[in-house]
Amino acid sequence: MTELSDKPVHIMLVDDHPLVRDGLRARLEAVPHFRVAAEAGSGAEALAMVAGARVDLVLMDITMRDGSGIETTAQLGRSHPEVAVLILSMHDKLEYVSQAMQAGARGYVLKDAPGRDIVLAIDTVMAGGIYYSAPVARQLARPAMPDNQLTTREQEVLRHIANGESNKQIARALDLSVRTVETHRLNIKRKLGIEGQAELIKFAVQHAL
Repeated sequence: MTELSDKPVHIMLVDDHPLVRDGLRARLEAVPHFRVAAEAGSGAEALAMVAGARVDLVLMDITMRDGSGIETTAQLGRSHPEVAVLILSMHDKLEYVSQAMQAGARGYVLKDAPGRDIVLAIDTVMAGGIYYSAPVARQLARPAMPDNQLTTREQEVLRHIANGESNKQIARALDLSVRTVETHRLNIKRKLGIEGQAELIKFAVQHAL
């Protein structure tokens, strides 16, 4: 079980609807160890503000008028890898979930989820875990993998791909060389008849978590 902490969590809200941010701020500030440290109405504003604000976690919308929260998530990961990103979105399609996790998000919560789910998601992510809203988790619940299609090691690699990890990260986690991980990726795609990386990631998210 993920261990939760009472250490203050400094949160940035990123959503282009002020009323949504107001509602989130009210809900989060009712939690004693949450601090809403900053708000942004766009991805560009969030990127500009995060350097000057004390932020532990960004609560990120996906669809904003000036661009995608997924791309902003990826940029934050490159410039501020110490800041966790939790997606809060109205979209429950697995392609969005896959893209968000590949960009570096640590969880995916639906906007119509109960307020307690958002609190639990933040606490889980800050404790090092990954969180999905129940409807997303149900979609991710995979049918059984066909027997003998993938080796045990290939299934391990697939689970790490589903978490959005790079070849280097997978190699480090499984104590393998990067070249060996690349070979496993190629074998997985060959066995499953998958062509590109996007299709592989989508399959991994649907079947390996």
